[in-house]
Amino acid sequence: MTFVFKPLAVAAMIGLALTGVAQAQSARQAARQQAAAAANAPLAGQTVKIAWIDPLSGLMAPVGSNQVRSFQFFAEKFSGPNPYNPAGVKWEVVPFDNKLSPAESLTALQSAIDQGIRYITQGNGSSVAGALIEAVARHNARNPGKEVIFLNHSAVDPDFTNSKCNYWHFRFDADTSMKMEALTTFMKDQPDIKKVYLLNQNYSHGHQVAKYAKELLARKRPDVEIVGEDLHPLAQVRDFAPYIAKIKASGADAVITGNWGSDLALLVKAAMEGGYTGKFYTYYAGVTGTPTALGTQAEGRVYQVSYNHYNMGGDMQKWQDEFKKRFNADFYTGSVIHIFRSLSEAMAKAKSTDPVQVAKVLEGLKFTSYNGEVEMRRTDHQLQQPLYLTRWQKADAKFPYRVENTEMTFALVREFPAYIASTPTSCNMQRPG
Repeated sequence: MTFVFKPLAVAAMIGLALTGVAQAQSARQAARQQAAAAANAPLAGQTVKIAWIDPLSGLMAPVGSNQVRSFQFFAEKFSGPNPYNPAGVKWEVVPFDNKLSPAESLTALQSAIDQGIRYITQGNGSSVAGALIEAVARHNARNPGKEVIFLNHSAVDPDFTNSKCNYWHFRFDADTSMKMEALTTFMKDQPDIKKVYLLNQNYSHGHQVAKYAKELLARKRPDVEIVGEDLHPLAQVRDFAPYIAKIKASGADAVITGNWGSDLALLVKAAMEGGYTGKFYTYYAGVTGTPTALGTQAEGRVYQVSYNHYNMGGDMQKWQDEFKKRFNADFYTGSVIHIFRSLSEAMAKAKSTDPVQVAKVLEGLKFTSYNGEVEMRRTDHQLQQPLYLTRWQKADAKFPYRVENTEMTFALVREFPAYIASTPTSCNMQRPG
């Protein structure tokens, strides 16, 4: 028998063998990391429940549904000893539909407490968050030994970490003033912005967006004219055409809005159908429903300021891809990751899941996350983190993520380090004991 030496075939076999070796080494390394994590996880075997209190019905239900899936997705992914969970606890998320109502939220809070849940999270609606902050503070003062921590994932009224700051409240989103600081830092250098219209929801967040927009533009671009201002009912307007008509009549070349959910999706839909050609500077254009409403007509005309974006790469990109594959939806509430990460870090250091011990470590906590180093500022319990300005455009090789299965994405325009986005606080924190 004659053997014929075929270099390419041999090389291929060697390549396969080396690949197999590399995969085996990678698997062994992952196993060692997992074992090390388990050995160092002081609270492995314990279950920590988080009560999720947000809307699952009404006009804002699509946002709430996306966010409860986000919490449940990462509760599953981060449970048990792993590099993202040094405490080693198992996470469990218990959803409560608050119908975007403060009264319903207080009922849900009491139900969660009655079930022995010591951590709650909420974020849709600062009116709801304000009621929960006060209720949690009252409960904790009256029930020592049964304290509850409020993990605020998205309610951004600056007063919550200023005049109304409370020891048991921790905010993981950037507040309205921080986002407006970043937004106006960009807008001041845009010569095409001469006339601005302010359109916002008629509750504390919307009021704060308008307030800080006027203050910061007056300081950074005193030549810019505010040509109109409107506040509308939260989650009640179904036709924004009359508002678009007013904006067009004002001659505004830009709109600043803190609207979210259906209130933004229907607004931009009316703008596209009504032929408004100005730009939108937003907080929540990437949230469920709005990207589809933008379509291709809005290309290059809609901006969003946030603490994360759709094309960050790394772990965030992997998680976003996995989330989309599982739910056919986009993951955008990055504060969910920060909540699990910071809780686990604090619990590991405290060697306890008790809220009293965890709160002591949580304030002032620093750790490296998907958007760099973040810090839960001790003085007011406001997470300090970088912010990003993105613009709606067609997806490409540099910015490949397609939002809501469109051909479009939010492309990074500018990054603001934490020290630029940070704003001062007037908080006079009253600590227990």
